Amino acid sequence: MRVFALILIVWLCQACATELSVGKVSSPNNQLHALVQLTKSGELSYSVNNKTKPLILPSHLGFTLQKQAPLEQFEMLSANVKSYKKQWQVPWGERKNIRNEYNELFVSLKDLRSERKMNLRLRAYDDGVAFRFEFPQQKALNEFVIMDEKTDFNLAENATSWWIEADYDSYEKLYKQTQVAEIKQVQTPFTVRNQDGTLLSIHEAALTDYASMTLKHKTGSQLTAELVPWQDGSKVKAKVPFRTPWRTVQIANDAKSLVASDLLLNLNEPSKLTDTSWIKPMKYIGIWWGIHLGVHTWKEGERHGATTERAMQYIDFAKQHNVQGVLFEGWNKGWEQWGTREAYLVPSDDFDLEKVANYAKQQGVAIIGHNETGGNIAAYESHVEDIFSIYSKLGINTVKTGYVAEQGFSNGEHHQGQFGVNHYRKIVELAAKYKIMLNAHEPIKDTGIRRTWPNMMTREGARGGEYNAWSEGNSADYTMTLPFTRLLAGPMDYTPGIFDVDFSRFDGQRYDWQGQEQKAGYRVHTTLARQLANMVVLYSPLQMAADMIENYQGHPAFKFIEALDVDYDDTKIIDAEVAEHITVARRANQRWFIGSATNKDAREVSFKLDFLTANTQYQATIYQDAKDTDWQDNPEAYQVVTQMVDHETTLHLTLAAAGGAAIIIEPLND
Repeated sequence: MRVFALILIVWLCQACATELSVGKVSSPNNQLHALVQLTKSGELSYSVNNKTKPLILPSHLGFTLQKQAPLEQFEMLSANVKSYKKQWQVPWGERKNIRNEYNELFVSLKDLRSERKMNLRLRAYDDGVAFRFEFPQQKALNEFVIMDEKTDFNLAENATSWWIEADYDSYEKLYKQTQVAEIKQVQTPFTVRNQDGTLLSIHEAALTDYASMTLKHKTGSQLTAELVPWQDGSKVKAKVPFRTPWRTVQIANDAKSLVASDLLLNLNEPSKLTDTSWIKPMKYIGIWWGIHLGVHTWKEGERHGATTERAMQYIDFAKQHNVQGVLFEGWNKGWEQWGTREAYLVPSDDFDLEKVANYAKQQGVAIIGHNETGGNIAAYESHVEDIFSIYSKLGINTVKTGYVAEQGFSNGEHHQGQFGVNHYRKIVELAAKYKIMLNAHEPIKDTGIRRTWPNMMTREGARGGEYNAWSEGNSADYTMTLPFTRLLAGPMDYTPGIFDVDFSRFDGQRYDWQGQEQKAGYRVHTTLARQLANMVVLYSPLQMAADMIENYQGHPAFKFIEALDVDYDDTKIIDAEVAEHITVARRANQRWFIGSATNKDAREVSFKLDFLTANTQYQATIYQDAKDTDWQDNPEAYQVVTQMVDHETTLHLTLAAAGGAAIIIEPLND
């Protein structure tokens, strides 16, 4: 307490001595307070308090421009505060109704050394704060190039943090847990926990025609924005009127409130699509896991995965088991040379695209198309309209895109730079024209744009489940970190649902991508029950049951996946702790689906079902770890328990290390 009091006194004294208050805005519940200030010399800063406790100390704001004086010293022209409160509906998601309520401070500024003008718009929500910069139409500023965005986040504590290193092209790394002072440069969302348990997650919203923001360590617990550069070293090329993405700080008193935040969605523009009836969340299967295991290959040959015969088998399985879609990767020629016309438009000799599409249509099963660009953006953009047109005629309205190019695109630009941001958006908008839903791998990070373009369904943007097939894999701790970091940004196509978790059922030969024999020792690092839980916990509106269908055939646990819905009316975060455990309940119509998962530690979980409708009897079917389940030695042991429950029932679960439970709760018939 003495340390906190000293920090607060010093901060207030410094503010009184050197700062001129521009404006203050508070959250609707009056818990969060954001202050914008100017020094006597015109330096702009902001700060954030939770009640009276500092969360972000005065933090500098400004821009360095190319061949122009920097925008770092201002005078205030005007400032005003307004309030907004409205509820809106999403066409799909974790919940149908979202409350958008905030208080906004709008500050009009002028550069002290010129007539250039800039606005700062800052909003305070109950679940965080956000601000963006706007460059209005003006004579003093037209076209300009941003060389550096000097947005600081001067955290009040050297807090515990969870992060992955920034590299401008990939998010596929394992999370680290350190103090803030130990980081160098990290991707967002960047989540920290203060000593009193308060959680902050720094990210951005509505990333449009701008470079992605990473965070660079300055000193102590102070961070600064570091934008992903163009090849020429510049960051953003702009023309007025222009505005930046929102810089966001989600704030919560506990982990379950952090996960429940709708801040990013609320900061995006409403949908640009008047008709969203064609956008339908779904479960899907595919030959993808067999390819990653080395059983099949993408390219043509004796082990080619996407054959007409295998496609028919997967379509039949989907039809029989309430799975709405099937993904066929490697159906096309040109895998040796990405970017050619064959790589996008010409089926392989053993795959009859028209026959497969017609059969799928007859069975009421959706085909998910696959476009791997290999990072050759020019080639993909030259073919993509033809691709989408052909897909549309065949009744294929979902596409998985891929951008495997670890060192950037073939033109030298980065995935996460302004060039990449604009390319990904171009594809989303073109897909909407042809009524196509997208699942992007190696994507630009999610910033809530699914509100504006609801056909942008899901994306990878983190280290997914395929790493378990051919590397040291993803630990249970890693997948317990995702809900509090990557998934705060939006849905993720992690690809859960592996039943043969230790690969013990496979008795054939496996190969790596180069055709060499695959070495042994790889596996999934959870129990089977945890794989079911992941289907609920790791949300995606296009949710893949990722295992080969041979491992699902006749398996009693697959009944949970058969029953699972992936488009929800409501979601409750029952309990959670960062990187340790989470229990999530999601409602589709009158049925609830619950996923409970833990990290490497076994744990007892208890929670009351008070979210159920009162005076109604339900049946709960619980798929959970068995008494002898061990993720290393006996991972596929599980048990199914059925019991009657109501809104006063308390469920007690025993989760094995790296384990979980998946539950279906449905009302009994009258």
